[in-house]
Amino acid sequence: MAKNTICIWYDNDAEAAARFYADLFPDSAVKAVHRAPSDYPSGKAGDVLTVDFTVVGVPCMGLNGGAAFKQSEAFSFQIATDDQEETDRYWDAIVGNGGQESACGWCKDRWGVSWQITPRALTDALAAGGAEAKRAFEAMMEMKKIDVAAIEAARRG
Repeated sequence: MAKNTICIWYDNDAEAAARFYADLFPDSAVKAVHRAPSDYPSGKAGDVLTVDFTVVGVPCMGLNGGAAFKQSEAFSFQIATDDQEETDRYWDAIVGNGGQESACGWCKDRWGVSWQITPRALTDALAAGGAEAKRAFEAMMEMKKIDVAAIEAARRG
């Protein structure tokens, strides 16, 4: 077991979420599914209680805790992408599976977990500083899914 693991609260669908992430992202897997040994406030003995999984190598645990808490943008996974094709693949998979678009490269999956699908072209442009960064940032602010060609054009001026 990892020394530090991200615990993500789900209403009751942690296993489906973990399997979706494992199928979508490289270096991701469902490691173990643990069932409740007895009844608990939001479930019964034998229900899936926790799921150990990784997302792009990051150890996570999904907890089926019930409806008491909801996801928020205060926590998100940021996935760095190498090109528009990879950006589109992840974005379209998350949004197309019952998720929703947001602004500036953010989206939510159908379980309410927030994702930043961030092309390296954007982070490189912002790291460049100065006028290049300003133009790229202003272009990003008008986008939902990040358009790599538009960021590169903005960076060039």
